[in-house]
Amino acid sequence: MSTRVGVVVFPGTNCELDMVRSLGALGGDARTVWHGESDLGDLDAVVIPGGFAHGDYLRTGAIARFSPVMESVSAFAAAGGPVVGICNGFQVLTEAGLLPGALGKNEHLRFICRDVDLRVETTTTPLTHRAQVGSVLRIPVNHFEGNYVCDERTLAELRDQDRVVFRYVDNPNGSLDDIAGICSEGRNVVGLMPHPERASDAILGSADGVPLLESLLTPASVPA
Repeated sequence: MSTRVGVVVFPGTNCELDMVRSLGALGGDARTVWHGESDLGDLDAVVIPGGFAHGDYLRTGAIARFSPVMESVSAFAAAGGPVVGICNGFQVLTEAGLLPGALGKNEHLRFICRDVDLRVETTTTPLTHRAQVGSVLRIPVNHFEGNYVCDERTLAELRDQDRVVFRYVDNPNGSLDDIAGICSEGRNVVGLMPHPERASDAILGSADGVPLLESLLTPASVPA
């Protein structure tokens, strides 16, 4: 049976169809989930994709966290279900308290839309267990508020618990400790700014995101 993935859509989300297509091309059974739904059904994984949820008013992701679907996403994560937030989805996960820290405006206050080199730092997550530690992936970023920040205690915990999932080889936005993605303490919730779904076909420029998407579609035992 194909892995069933729900891709959450808020008003302003714009990467949901890219994600559904990319997962489907790899054999996944992906469908969109409207933010007003309160029942996730029988999903195996959840993705919160990129875009501009609720127009990014107040703060990016600040309104989205109150949508009915997020209560179900939180319960799904608490039960150990894989949840991945990409770009705006990463911002939503921090606002919802499913991941620590916050995403601020990019250094130099510039919107960034280009390929970056991303180093895999750990493979004990649902998004990286088919990748290799130390491998460098060429994946696009597309954001104005991707500068990851947190307090010193949180940073120490992320480092000590091997929860920095990705780091930028050449930091494009000023993120603390070159962080491009992190995971939760339970390791089943992952947030990252780069877009693996936009690097899932070599014809489009890169297939480096494929190992990440294949990881999500392949059940694995991820230690807590």
